[in-house]
Amino acid sequence: MLLEIKNLTVKYGNITAINNISLNVKEGEFTTFIGANGAGKTTLLNTISGLIKPFSGEINFLGKRIDNQYPELIVKLGISQCPEGRKVFPRQTVYENLRMGAYTRADKQIEDDIDKYFQQFPMLSERRNHLAGHLSGGEQQMLVICRSLMSRPKLLLLDEPSMGLAPFIIRDVFKIIKQISEEGTNILLVEQNAKQALKVADKGYVLEVGRIVVEDTTQNLLASKDIQKSYLGG
Repeated sequence: MLLEIKNLTVKYGNITAINNISLNVKEGEFTTFIGANGAGKTTLLNTISGLIKPFSGEINFLGKRIDNQYPELIVKLGISQCPEGRKVFPRQTVYENLRMGAYTRADKQIEDDIDKYFQQFPMLSERRNHLAGHLSGGEQQMLVICRSLMSRPKLLLLDEPSMGLAPFIIRDVFKIIKQISEEGTNILLVEQNAKQALKVADKGYVLEVGRIVVEDTTQNLLASKDIQKSYLGG
């Protein structure tokens, strides 16, 4: 099992954000979480990546318990998070942002990986010496995804990659996400754009007020009248 979460509860003071949830992500499986604002999606990702410590329960990654680990150690183990809101380093160049993504690495292939992403995304290559804060929203989103991949993660956590983007850019971003999955990177995606998320993923969870209320294949979730009515505008 790639990722296994058992009876996880996360609190902010007296407020319970995640309420006793259990889930698993298998190797080679693209998993998505959908749900409304405040459902606990971002809290879940931040807890997996070590930014938030759980109140109770445990998180295991490749058979190793990680809920007591520091975030930088979790990155070294193979989990990388692409944060909500396109958090580039605005006063650093595109190239410098990509280098920052490899800060846990000491191998000699870092420049090869940067060149690979510049080849895959020519618009980033053209702006390699531009300050990241001057890029468009879509370009910044592509940059932070590539920066997250620079650590060569076994599991990529994607937090609301479509937020604030125009519809035609959202389509491009999700094509990129699907391509990353097909190239072998395991993905856990949280996303308010439920239709797009369910189209690219294999398995889906529906999160409501910190609880998992539905778990199924994305094909079944897309066909569900209840899901269509509540989350897909059907």
